[in-house]
Amino acid sequence: MAERTPKLLGVILAGGLATRMGGGDKGLLQIGGVSLLDRVINRFSPQVEALALNANGDALRFNELGLPVIADSIDGFAGPLAGVLAGLDWAAEQGAQSIVTVAADTPFFPRDLVAQLVRASEGQKHPLVLATTPRTGEEALKSGGSRRVNRHPTFGLWPVALRDDLRAALEGGLRKVVLWTDQHDGREALFSAQPFDPFFNVNTPDDLARAETLLELA
Repeated sequence: MAERTPKLLGVILAGGLATRMGGGDKGLLQIGGVSLLDRVINRFSPQVEALALNANGDALRFNELGLPVIADSIDGFAGPLAGVLAGLDWAAEQGAQSIVTVAADTPFFPRDLVAQLVRASEGQKHPLVLATTPRTGEEALKSGGSRRVNRHPTFGLWPVALRDDLRAALEGGLRKVVLWTDQHDGREALFSAQPFDPFFNVNTPDDLARAETLLELA
């Protein structure tokens, strides 16, 4: 059963270009007859007070989801940090102090994601935490292999109090999530990668096929 943490809003990041899938909205692709977005919503909504979808373009294509759709406020494709900023601006309008973000193409993320992120933030003035999983096998030999974890920058806890700082960073050209979180002493919450990494995301047709095979394990 999902753990619910009060007074936190959730934002689903769906503003990517999906170039490796030929464009379009990856979240609308299906596995097991259910769209990735519906699976994300079903897993995320019990963990937060309310949800919004960060997406660009015509919001009407998401009408059936029944969620507010918030677009990036930074011109051009500025990456996931622009979606985080859009979420923080939306949360500020709701009077919330923090948001948690997830990616629209990652249907198997942990059911205790929010609770674990909040737990890792205890004692921080401005709660700022990214999800991580252990690096194993060949991953440890790749670039950056000196780190023992993979950071998942679209899965995080973000403070509304730092939204103006984030806006200034984006307007200054910053695009890499971890550069900004490291500047503000961001923490990490470690999640198990067994029986598979729960932050596995669908980037290619092969990934979509693999997601089908993982349904029984999820």
